Amino acid sequence: MAGQIDPEDRIFEQLKRRDDQAQEKKTRSVNDRERALYEKQQRRLSQLIEANTTLPCTISSVRVLGARNTRPGFLKRIIDPLLSANQDRPYTLSEALRETQYAVDKLYRHDIFTERPSISIDRPDPTDPSSTPTDINVYISARERSRLTFKTGTEAGNTEGSAFTNLTLRNIFGGAESLDLNASVGTRTRSAYQARFESPILSNPDVRAEVGGLASSTQKGWASHEEILKGGWTKLRWLGMGGKSELGYSGLWRQVTGMAENASPTVRGDAGDSVKSSITYSLTNDQRDYPLLPQSGYLSKSSFELAGWGPLQGDVAFAKSEVEAQGAVPIPLLGVKGRSGISLTTGFRAGLLYPLPLGFGSKTEGSRINDRFQLGGPTDVRGFRLGGLGPRDGNDAVGGDVYAAGSVNLLMPIPRVGADKPFRIQAFVNGGRSLALRKAQKEKPDLSATGKGSVRSTIAELGNGLPSMAAGVGIVYAHPAARFELNFSLPLVIRKGEDARKGLQFGLGVSML
Repeated sequence: MAGQIDPEDRIFEQLKRRDDQAQEKKTRSVNDRERALYEKQQRRLSQLIEANTTLPCTISSVRVLGARNTRPGFLKRIIDPLLSANQDRPYTLSEALRETQYAVDKLYRHDIFTERPSISIDRPDPTDPSSTPTDINVYISARERSRLTFKTGTEAGNTEGSAFTNLTLRNIFGGAESLDLNASVGTRTRSAYQARFESPILSNPDVRAEVGGLASSTQKGWASHEEILKGGWTKLRWLGMGGKSELGYSGLWRQVTGMAENASPTVRGDAGDSVKSSITYSLTNDQRDYPLLPQSGYLSKSSFELAGWGPLQGDVAFAKSEVEAQGAVPIPLLGVKGRSGISLTTGFRAGLLYPLPLGFGSKTEGSRINDRFQLGGPTDVRGFRLGGLGPRDGNDAVGGDVYAAGSVNLLMPIPRVGADKPFRIQAFVNGGRSLALRKAQKEKPDLSATGKGSVRSTIAELGNGLPSMAAGVGIVYAHPAARFELNFSLPLVIRKGEDARKGLQFGLGVSML
């Protein structure tokens, strides 16, 4: 009958299944034996190293295996300091291993290998007349990453989500260089195209140079206009005792366009083209255990930008500085071993935009809407709309020249979810103020006593009365790419003209106050 299985076929399938099971069992047994042998060898190697940590040795040669696409000259700068010929005295075995691990760590931080390179040590051929009894050879085995990566997807920035296409060319010239090409469209950024080339300096992963260019169009609904940017930059980044430093120069052509029918006179007054030529410096020291959901540690960050003054030219001139600090402390619970998952986080941000004479002139112009600070929204002062704090002209948030904002957040694990999961219940109180510089349109040089008085009086005004404040509760999810918040906010202090938001507010970003 159709559908019946021949007994011989059934027997064949059963035999085949038994053969597959036997083969799988045999393979598992071989893998277990190999793993046991490897672990035994590692234990034996550890015992030998512990028993001979003070044994004198000289590193006669170092070979990097598997780095086919990496220049010998690039590797030489990292490997040469290991060789005993370049040392004042012989190594002990423990010192040789420590210095080799340090060199491997430098190689790995160039991000051109799939995993951390492994190290093996061997004795040279005893019949070699050039060898000595203390000589050892070091072999570093590595596996290079693909030189080409193409990916598409979605990403999250502060108050914005976007879809992107990215092409990365890695280790282009054999010296850990990279070329990154990116195109994206987002909820606020209509289009953005960026090209960036980066290279380490003298094979040092902690000192890198970068050049790049961009073209973007961003809708700024809180100020009834669209901003178009085109330009380029060059940067030098290095890691020091105080944290990560970055020094850069950028030249940008900006256009304020696409204004709404009800755009305010202030926005219309800044419409059109402007060119910004500026140098920037920033210093970041991030000691938080998990930046998107810190339980302990601190962050300190400062940045400074000088535009249009002296030889920089352009047609806008100012000095702009910002500082940011954040600290997190775990809160223990009686009867709970280890961390309870409850933490208290405090944050503070402040900034100053100071107009300067353009070029070598003496006349100071007021700041432009492109350069002022915007304050308010789910990533800084919750309970207010984007740009909801500070100077306004009609319905437009035109930004401030001076601002300060702070926040206190209590984060607690969600019951039955657990402290090890990236979910938290949040209770917060935050506030801030944003002001325009008084007498910002003066014709006297900003370095005069009048200019200094203007800054002093504006900063003093920040502390005049309570800041605009809001409190609330919400749920936080720390995804590896960004932090998501859904909060219920209640404004407590609102100044005339400010745009508060009572009720639910969704936040998405990588840097939250």
